[in-house]
Amino acid sequence: MRAIRRLGSTPQERGDTTAVSGSPDILELDDGSFAVIGTDITGQIGIQPLENARCAADERIVRISRATLIAAKNDIPDR
Repeated sequence: MRAIRRLGSTPQERGDTTAVSGSPDILELDDGSFAVIGTDITGQIGIQPLENARCAADERIVRISRATLIAAKNDIPDR
């Protein structure tokens, strides 16, 4: 498995990084799935943040900035 492209603009272009630590990002993987780089908020929001949303033991809930998702909007395929 490997990342093949970023969706949206770079964190630097969005002003969404300090250039010291990681930066929020959305990546497309070579198998057609997506990966998100963000801040782990699982401990803060809990493993069941909504009645019908649950985080499995091998999953994490991550926070990305609004700017990150909006910047990726045009790169997200319809199918």
